[in-house]
This record gives sequence, C-alpha cells and structure tokens, in this order.
Amino acid sequence: MKRIVLTGGGTAGHVTPNLALLPLLREEGWEVLYIGSETGIEKKLMEEAGVPYYSVPTGKLRRYLSKQNLTDMFQVVKGVREAGRLLKKLKPDVVFSKGGFVAVPVIMGAKKNHIPVIVHESDLTLGLANKIAMPFAQTVCTTFPETLRYLPKGKGVHTGTPIRRELFTGSRERGLRLCGFEGTKPVLLQMGGSLGAVKINDCLREALPSLLETFDIIHLCGKGHAEERLQKKAGYCQFEYVTDELADLFAAADVLISRAGSNAIAEFLALKKPNLLIPLSRSASRGDQILNAASYEKQGFSMVLQEEEMTPATLEERVQRLYADRAKYIHAMEQSAQNNGVEAVMAQIRQF
Repeated sequence: MKRIVLTGGGTAGHVTPNLALLPLLREEGWEVLYIGSETGIEKKLMEEAGVPYYSVPTGKLRRYLSKQNLTDMFQVVKGVREAGRLLKKLKPDVVFSKGGFVAVPVIMGAKKNHIPVIVHESDLTLGLANKIAMPFAQTVCTTFPETLRYLPKGKGVHTGTPIRRELFTGSRERGLRLCGFEGTKPVLLQMGGSLGAVKINDCLREALPSLLETFDIIHLCGKGHAEERLQKKAGYCQFEYVTDELADLFAAADVLISRAGSNAIAEFLALKKPNLLIPLSRSASRGDQILNAASYEKQGFSMVLQEEEMTPATLEERVQRLYADRAKYIHAMEQSAQNNGVEAVMAQIRQF
C-alpha cells in the first residue's frame, strides 16, 4: 500500500480540493494521512472524512511589515522541525499540498526527509505560501494555463482543480423543494463563501424588488448575515451556510453571482453554470480574484462586474444580460478541457 500525506489549510478553499481527491485515492489503495494546523478548519473537515489527522505549529506569513512576522517566524521554524520528525515517522511516498500557511513547514519537512512534494496552485499567480514552497516541490499543478509562465520550465503542469464528486449528484427538484420554490421562474444563486460577501449581500438585497420579478433567488449569505425581515419573503430563500445541500442548490440554479475565488469558479466551470463574478478589489486583497475573473471572462466562461462599479442597477442589468446570454456561456464551458482536475492531479501523484 502506498502512503500519501495531504496538507493545506487556513480556509476551506485550501482543503476542498484535497477532499475531492479522497475517493479516488482510497479506491486505488492509497493510505491517506493529513497534516494541518492545530486549530484550522482543515482539522474538522478531515476528521469528518475519516482521515487520520496530525497537527504541527505554523505561523501566518504576511506581505506587510508586522511585529508578528518575527514571532510567527519562530512558529514556522518549530513547525518545520516537528513536521520533519513526523514525516520521518510516517514515511509517506509523496506529499500533496494545497497551499496555505500550514503547508510551508510540512513541505520543508518533506524536503529534509527527501520525500517528493506536489504543490497545487489555485490562483492565476502564486500565493505567498506557494512562492516559498515552490523551490522544494517536484511538480506544481495549476488551475489556470496562464500560471505556467510564472514557473520554472518543466516544473508546472496544467491540471485544473479537483472537484468533489458529490457536486455532480445534485437534484434540481430537491433544490427547489428545499427553497420552497415552485419552479416557474429561473433561479439565481448568490454565494460568497463561508463568511459571505457583505458588499454583494447588501447590493443584492437592495435589488431584490426588481430581480424577484424575473427570478427566484437563493442567497448563501454567510454566517451571521441572514436577515430576519426577509425570512418569509416569497421567491427568496437565504442560508447562512450549507454543506450537503450545496449540490442540490447548484442543480436548481440557472445563473450564479459570486466572488472569484479559484475553487468556486472551477466548480462553476465543471458544472456548466453561467456566472457573474464580482472579484475582491485590490484594496481588500492581493488582486488574485481580479486576475482569476479576467481569465474566465477572456475564455468566455464568466461575465465580470468590478466591485467599484457595482450598484443595485448595474447588478440587475448584468444578471439579466447573463441569463439572456446563458447559452453562449454554457457552450464555451462545454468546449473547455479545464473541467474536473481530479484525474489530471492523480496522474501526477501516481508517478511517485
């Protein structure tokens, strides 16, 4: 039996692609272990999936000057030492990293033990953790073909992103029933991740009166962002967070509104869902979502509305146009070779 250590964490986006690999890894006889942080979301998700979990100390890596960079550096050094000892004991054939701060000490610990490392980069340009990890990796798998130009020749492989199997098993009928919709109107789904997207939430709610004339609306608003006054509004169904229900809600949706996080938009592409992307602005991020959205817009998979241009009127106009042109977006997605990346990533893992 071959053994693989998966790592990555900090956000659900650094964990869900690892979850997507689990069924095939298990079917092919791999023993799967996970190394993450002591308190990160990855611990809960992997334990629920029945994966043996080990934790190591990790410090947050920042692009800006902070006193915490100094103290966290000691945590990283401690994490490398502990990850090295742990990996020496576990003796995996390969480490697969989905990125995030916790992955850095694990990858460095693997290097100390001469264990091959595969890194996956979701965004179009490398995040800070993967920039640090990249020299220690044998292979860097990428979601976007454009990412290859930022990597040393021969190190990058365009694989796409692994998508969870369960997302392809949704039922439109179950999704409509869950929301109490009759199915006589097209369905608009807006999502912003586990924490929501407050600016888009507010804008959508301002546009509700006009949007509800055309659409039934599913609103995944994020934890703590549901509004009591809208709980019983006809044609509008809000959830703070969903897990198992997501596949059915995706199946019910005709068009989507979302941020431009790489894992989410890869799921839209795999499911052939026309989408309006509203990326995080540069003032609130390193600009990775802007690049992700621009790539998908160029390839014909998505319509883009910059946050600075978002108003209730522009939001409604783009959604109406997206729905009218939905066949064009679906056709572009059907022609793409960038669908589910599970098999392409597994092809890299099998080499070790």
